[in-house]
Parts: sequence; structure tokens; C-alpha cells
Amino acid sequence: MRTAQKCAALLIAISCFSHVSVMAQKRGTSRTITVPLTLRSGELTRQLQPADFTVYENGEAQQVLSVRSIDRAPLSLAVLIQDDVVSSVGNDIKGIGAFIRRLPEGSRVMVGYLRAGSLQVRQRFTTNAERAVGALRVPAGAAGLAPYNPYVQIVEALKRFESLPTGRRAIIVVSDGADVSRGVDSSLPTQSLDLQRAINEAQRRGVAIYSIYAPTVGLTANGNNTLINNGQSSLARLSDETGGRAFFQGTSAPVSFDPFLRQIDQALSRQLALTYLSTNTRNGFRRLKIESNLADLKFEYPTGYER
Repeated sequence: MRTAQKCAALLIAISCFSHVSVMAQKRGTSRTITVPLTLRSGELTRQLQPADFTVYENGEAQQVLSVRSIDRAPLSLAVLIQDDVVSSVGNDIKGIGAFIRRLPEGSRVMVGYLRAGSLQVRQRFTTNAERAVGALRVPAGAAGLAPYNPYVQIVEALKRFESLPTGRRAIIVVSDGADVSRGVDSSLPTQSLDLQRAINEAQRRGVAIYSIYAPTVGLTANGNNTLINNGQSSLARLSDETGGRAFFQGTSAPVSFDPFLRQIDQALSRQLALTYLSTNTRNGFRRLKIESNLADLKFEYPTGYER
């Protein structure tokens, strides 16, 4: 009798252990995802709660874990400038410096230049605004420094976010957006493989990319409408699909970046870090749809991410 009872108890223990193991494995397949969400309308002073949002991943509702605003999630920002942009962009370096100084205390800033070979990082992520401002310089404006593909260096910059805590993340990139590394056809926003890689990496890391179009010497400054249109369309796609915005002023260099920087400043001041639990175990692209039960709340967010 005692033997039978021991066997029964052993079977129950084995059954319970197996059940716990399966549950742990299922939990292990879940992962937390943080996406940048920028309010276009609605009161930012209101304390938004996870219950105010519903996240759908490939059509399936996911659990929203947290919604962190500017006071609870300091910004990590990379400022990237293509080194062969026209010389007039040098007049905007002071304005970019003033923009960095206006960032909330605790913001992390990295400064880099997109050029042939690899990304030139002049300042790693730092909370010292003056150090970041001091790393800015006038672009070289030399055709020999052209990367011929700004997206390779943008991907390299995105990898620098890997060691940072999750939260509000963004990039400001000044570029002509033209990828001619594989010929003119690769400059099309639907044909650039590295543009797609940059979008994937930004979405995966929750980085909103704000792009400012500026022509480059020897490539788009000479009025090549095909390359200009393709470059601007590529930048628009990069920003739209990562939750940022693209800024152009016709086909030439902007008279001043100040109006664009003010809009970016406003957008970042209304950026939230929304974190949810993804239970989707399939690899591939996950399309996002985020809704709110607050009627006056309008916002922008990435189209999805690749896993």
C-alpha cells in the first residue's frame, strides 16, 4: 500500500514538474518590445496608462506593460551628418549645437559623420551636452569622402544603441539619402537593400529616425532630379517606417535647419516609450497596429519590426 502511495506521489510530482517546465518554456519564447510613440495631439500632461493603449502584432492583441514619458525615460539621441553635404550646411552646425543644449537633463547624445569607409564617431553617447556640442564640426564637403550609401553607416550607428537601456531613442540624420553603391537603380527606395536593413535595425531597436535632406557635392547638388527624388523618397521611407519624420525644402539645401529642429524638438518632447510583451514566436516581419481608447489621442509609431 505504501509502495502504491509512493508511486502515485512520484507520478504527481513528475506531472507537476513537467507542467512547470512547459510553462517556463512558453514564457521564454515571449519577449518585451519597446517602440517609440510620438503624440501628434492630446494632452501630454495627462498620466497615460498601459490600459489606455492596445497593441496588435500581426493582428493579435498583446499585453501593454508600461508607457513612459519624457520625465521617466531620458532620451538617447545620435546626430549623424553625411560628410560630403554641400558647404552651406556648415552654417547650421551652431543651430544643431543649440538643439543639443536644449535637450532635457540626462539625455545621452552621440555625434557621428557618414563618410567613405565607416562611420566616424566623434563623440560616443554622453550625458555631457557640452562635450557632444564640442564634437560637432563643419562637414568636409568633399566628393572623395562620399559614402555612396549612407544607410550602411546608419546601421553601424544603430548598433551603438545596443548597450543602452531601453527607453526613448532617436536619430537625426542629415543626408541626401541617395544609395548609388549598386548603380542608379539601387537609389530607388524599393531597391536599396541597405535602406531596408537600416529600417529593420531601427525598428528592432525602437529608434525613431528624423531625416533632413541636404544635397551632396558631386552627386545631388548638380540637380540630378532622379537621384534627388529617389534620395528624398528613401529618407521619407526611413523616417515614416521608424516613427520619425522627414524634412525637405525643395531640391536644394534648406536656408536654415532651425524650423526643422524646432519641429523635431517638439516631436521628441511628446515622445513616449511604449513597452509590451510579444507572444509571437514566428520569425519574419511583425506588423504593428497601436490604438488608444482616448478619442483625442493621435500618434505616430513604427510600422513594425523584423525578427
